[in-house]
Order: sequence, then C-alpha cells, then structure tokens
Amino acid sequence: MKKITLILCLALMASTSFSQELRLNTYAGYVFDDKVDNYYSSNSYFEGKILGGFRWGAGLEYQLPGTTKAFELQYLNQNTTAPIRYLDSGIGGGQIQEADFDLTANWIMLNGTNYFPVNEKVEPFFGFGIGMVIFDVTNPKNGNNDGGTKFAWGLRGGSNFWVTEQVGIKIQASLLSAVQGAGGGIYFGTGGTGAGISTYSTMYQFGFDGGLVFRFPQ
Repeated sequence: MKKITLILCLALMASTSFSQELRLNTYAGYVFDDKVDNYYSSNSYFEGKILGGFRWGAGLEYQLPGTTKAFELQYLNQNTTAPIRYLDSGIGGGQIQEADFDLTANWIMLNGTNYFPVNEKVEPFFGFGIGMVIFDVTNPKNGNNDGGTKFAWGLRGGSNFWVTEQVGIKIQASLLSAVQGAGGGIYFGTGGTGAGISTYSTMYQFGFDGGLVFRFPQ
C-alpha cells in the first residue's frame, strides 16, 4: 500500500505544471461475482468463484490541450472472498478440499480516454487501459498467505455530469481482466511454498462505479 501511495504522489507532483488540464477522479462501486477454474490435471485443479463486492479508488487524469483525449493513472482496491474447491495429490491425502480464501486485489492502470462532449454539463466517454493487478491471497484455515502480480487490461464507458465548472459526478460501467501469466500464478492451496495448486484462471470483473470528478482551475 505504501508503494502504491508513493506512485500516486509522484504522479501528482509530476503533473502540477499541467494543472490547467488536470483532473482528480474518485471511484466507488460494486463488482459482480466471477467464476474461476483451472484444471492442471485430473489430480490437480481448482474451481470456484471470486465474490463480488465493494470497490474503491482514485485516478489522476491529464487531458491533452485542445483535444478530447486524456490519460489517467488509476488505482483501485477490492477486498473480497473466494470460495474454492481444489484437489492436489500432494496435499490432503488426495481428497477434495474446500476453503473460503481472503483475496485482496490492487489494480494499477494507465487508461486512455476519449470524451464526446454533448454540452458544458454532459460529457460521455469511452476508454481502454492496461496495467497490472497485485493479488494477496490468504487461507483463513491455516493462515498461509501468497500472492502474485498479473498483467491487466480494462474497458469502460460512461459520462461525467458537471455540477459546477470544477466539480462533476462520474457514472460508468467497467470491465477489468487479470490475464493468466506464464510460469505460475495465484496460490490456491494449503501447503507451504512449492506445494499445492499454483495455477491461475483468467479473471473478468464487471462492475458499476460512481464518484466525484474535480477539475483543477485553469
């Protein structure tokens, strides 16, 4: 969390010279359930879902002068639970195991956004982003903890509704995906390092977000 805060602070400092085009976006919304599974072999697999819930975050956005295009450095956080059934021949005597894993996802995204202003009050947009998601997974049954960092991409669309020249309301729908990487992934298992199921299923998170937009005075 300290590293993420430092990244956002450095981005804000680097953007002060462009404050006439700088926006601060805040986000709060709901993410829906997503099914995950991975069948490495008949003796090694997991299946379950990542439960939906509350997600919050913020982003610093710089709009290119004289255009409708903008770039945003965004951070999103979600704390949830993942009920998982898994089997690994190396643990649990080859028996199917079940656990409700505690899962934290920290998304760090660089988003490109194109605005389609209707008038001074209504500003629809559509955007695409790439970045990474940092996972932290804990098995509450035994306290074992592991995590991983994955490539991520996202889509979003919505609109800003400006209440004043400097303050607006943002409403959007979004899709975020954490893509399976080569050579391992999130750890869903009960053993120690190097034991248990360590493969990872691609994750798709669809959600709705709302928040405030602050446009720095020119």
